Amino acid sequence: MTEAAAKRAPGTPCWVSLMVHDMAATQEFYGALFGWEFKPGPQQLGPYARALLDGREVAGIGRLPTDRHLPIAWTPYLASDDVDVTAATVRQCGGTVGVGPLDAGEAGRMAIGSDPLGAVFGIWQASAHLGMAVTGVPGAVAWNELVTQETSSVSKFYQSVFGYTEEAVVSADFDCVTMLLDGRPVASVQGVGHALPHDRGPHWMTYFEVTDVDEAVERVADLGGHAVTPARDGTLGRVATVADHEGARFALVASAG
Repeated sequence: MTEAAAKRAPGTPCWVSLMVHDMAATQEFYGALFGWEFKPGPQQLGPYARALLDGREVAGIGRLPTDRHLPIAWTPYLASDDVDVTAATVRQCGGTVGVGPLDAGEAGRMAIGSDPLGAVFGIWQASAHLGMAVTGVPGAVAWNELVTQETSSVSKFYQSVFGYTEEAVVSADFDCVTMLLDGRPVASVQGVGHALPHDRGPHWMTYFEVTDVDEAVERVADLGGHAVTPARDGTLGRVATVADHEGARFALVASAG
């Protein structure tokens, strides 16, 4: 478990946000699944709420603007000391910036971009809102992973923009690298080649910690979602991929150790 005591180093995943059609139904879904409660957040992009776990902020849910064609997907936000400079670097390195940079009230300044292969991510320059107050406990974010065709070219993009170093996961079975900041793992990139879903393309996957993955998968189904991949034991622990009632995919993990 990590607590947010200060601004995070640039490149550190610091927040996750989901833009949806029906905020009330989505809050009900995740409230029942993870025990979240909600309070209003910055309204610059329309209605938005921050999810609280035991009073501590863990995620955001907003209403999808009708004029923006953003995917209904969990989006990680990566910390920046200057979102305008980071957005310019994203463009210089072959990515795109679809939203912002713009101010989110007193909370901070943000942008939403995509890497050269199309995976969407956010950039967050913290002011009053530092991001997730807790991670790695049941009901909170445990990990973020980029799922893409292959790791070599796109990992260079993230290294150039956010200053990551990479550590290859040695395996003959899959193409995976871990992204490090100051020697500390912060995210991973998984190359899946032709196994990438045609309806999704490259995307970031948010892992939420749970106590019991199999039980949580059943609860997702009871709440109107469904399992995408069955529970299995992996390097992070026991993992399953699921989708909520609007189709937003995320992973459930009971971390090893």
